[in-house]
Amino acid sequence: MTSQLSSLDEDEYEFSRMVHCWWRSASKFDECVKLKLDIPNVSSLTSRLKVLRELERLALVAPEGLNELRHKLLMYRSGDFWVPIGGISKEAMDIPPTITILLVGFTGSGKSSLVNLMYSVLGRSGLIPFAQTSLGSSSDCTTMLMEEHNVLRSMQSGFCVYDSRGFGYNQMGENLEELSSWMTDGIHHNQPCLRSGDDALTKDDIENLTLNSSSKFVKRRVNCAMVVVNIAEIYKASKAGDFKPLEAIRELFCCPVLRKSNENPFLILTHGDMLSTEERIEGRLKLCEWLGVSETTGVYDIVCLTEYGYLAEESDPVTAYALSEAVYRSLLISDRGHFPKKNLWDWAALILSCLMCFFAVLFSFLANICSKLGQRDKHKLKL
Repeated sequence: MTSQLSSLDEDEYEFSRMVHCWWRSASKFDECVKLKLDIPNVSSLTSRLKVLRELERLALVAPEGLNELRHKLLMYRSGDFWVPIGGISKEAMDIPPTITILLVGFTGSGKSSLVNLMYSVLGRSGLIPFAQTSLGSSSDCTTMLMEEHNVLRSMQSGFCVYDSRGFGYNQMGENLEELSSWMTDGIHHNQPCLRSGDDALTKDDIENLTLNSSSKFVKRRVNCAMVVVNIAEIYKASKAGDFKPLEAIRELFCCPVLRKSNENPFLILTHGDMLSTEERIEGRLKLCEWLGVSETTGVYDIVCLTEYGYLAEESDPVTAYALSEAVYRSLLISDRGHFPKKNLWDWAALILSCLMCFFAVLFSFLANICSKLGQRDKHKLKL
């Protein structure tokens, strides 16, 4: 009886492993297995084999590395990954008390579901949802406010994650303008994300959103960004000949304000479980080629929801580790992007440049007025 139970447990384990290691049913996976026996020349590998090797790396490291990575994130404090460069001490650097990671993407891409998965994996919250997810295109179920999340659920957490309102494919000009303001001016909890297309909102709705936004919330500087993409939606649209979503994603991903420390933002691919294995890999390769980025570095395929609508449980170590590694690498890049604190001379130079700009505008305005008055007097003399 005991042997029967153990055999059943082994069968369940193997089945679970096959579900989580979905790429092992892909074509040319046998070639990837053969590469384990020898150290290959990476430059000679095809893009498909590089992706398969990267997924195998995650599967190999995940069982033992997940708890270690969780511990590092739990013990992390802002500036822990800063490395001395340029002969400047850490005390002279402008390091914020909390590192801010911003999730951006289009409506329905899975940003809020990704936040809930972070709570589940990093904060050990189980299946309790903390962020409201969007259902369809209804604005009632869309994130209308900036939401700050302490995904570790720790009073001493060194970082936070911001869930933003999803963009629309048809308003790229407005999208990039709003994104630029977030990256330049900073963001705070419950910051309204109102747009010109919100005609359906009543005055009461707008007043409620404005009341929820308090100036007492700390404004944070964005240190790193993650672009969340619904790979299933993009793949199906491109197959149907609609390349508008793909072009919009490229415009968003390549936006200069998202680049930190000369690095591209992280690319998080969601809803890949809605595609077949071959479609999932092909979609990743096509998207990375379209964006002009590596198909392995800084790209993570993360399943936020299971086929039953629940968060991916911790029994899926590959997804859990991929998510933890993405957050960990975001903190590494964030701590590399700090600048020295401004001293008295820097502030003096800034004030002086502002004054010069002010006087330049003032004199230009006065010159314009004098020119118009002179033309008017000349016209009177002719008469």
